[in-house]
Amino acid sequence: MGYLVGVTALWAFSFSLIGVYLAGQVDSYFAVLVRVTLAMLVFLPFLRPSLLRGKQRLALMALGAIQLGIMYTFFYHSFLLLSVPEVLLFTIFTPVYIALLDDLMFKRFTPIYLVTAILAVLGAGVIRYDGIDSGFWLGFLVVQGANLCFAIGQVGYRRLAADLPPTLAWHNVFGWFFIGAMLVALPAFLLFGNSAALPSTTLQWGVLAWLGLVASGVGYFAWNQGATKVDAGTLAIMNNALVPAGLVVNLVIWNRDADVGKLLLGAAIMGASLWLNPLVAAAPQGGGCLS
Repeated sequence: MGYLVGVTALWAFSFSLIGVYLAGQVDSYFAVLVRVTLAMLVFLPFLRPSLLRGKQRLALMALGAIQLGIMYTFFYHSFLLLSVPEVLLFTIFTPVYIALLDDLMFKRFTPIYLVTAILAVLGAGVIRYDGIDSGFWLGFLVVQGANLCFAIGQVGYRRLAADLPPTLAWHNVFGWFFIGAMLVALPAFLLFGNSAALPSTTLQWGVLAWLGLVASGVGYFAWNQGATKVDAGTLAIMNNALVPAGLVVNLVIWNRDADVGKLLLGAAIMGASLWLNPLVAAAPQGGGCLS
């Protein structure tokens, strides 16, 4: 749980940094490529190929390609269509995807995970519902593509970790995750990137360095490790903790307008779902599994 809380605080800055300093100014495909490259460089020195079999390496690369490479492609493009608060709002559906995918991968059905995930969605929706009109449906769909990729990556990582030795030194194999992401990011930039829209200021390069080395490199390793240490319900809820955290950063640092009353009410609902989840999960349940 500590991993997820720490990364939530770290990632709370990413939405605003991207929306304020990069979106519409730096080519999104280049920004994705830089983030993935820097994150990969963090872990390549620790890589020990012999610790995983060929199929396991391919599985970890595939998770990186989906959770990071494809997800970032959707995510960065969404800032060209939506404002930062709208992107935050549309990410609230990720918990539902996580709850359903986790049950699917582990061949079971646990209704409480879906209930708590939906409660978390309700809390996040209370925080930032601004009456989005139909003109933003394309942006909505783009964010849902990012949400689904992020959910698949997290649940897939949990499934892979369950099949590997608990003593595995993950920092010695996590480089495969970023190599997989690179296999998406590099061709995407070469095919669709705009070389005329590269960073033009030291601040923009600094933001990309922070996002790549810290938010991506450290952040994704810690987040995925945290995902293996909690149940699916808690993981789903923690995904939506990014919404109030991101809004607090917007409000305090960038002085964006935010309804503090809605923020507090939504956070209270999400906190209730986090409190409810372990209580119900610990209770005896029958007929929960499909197999």
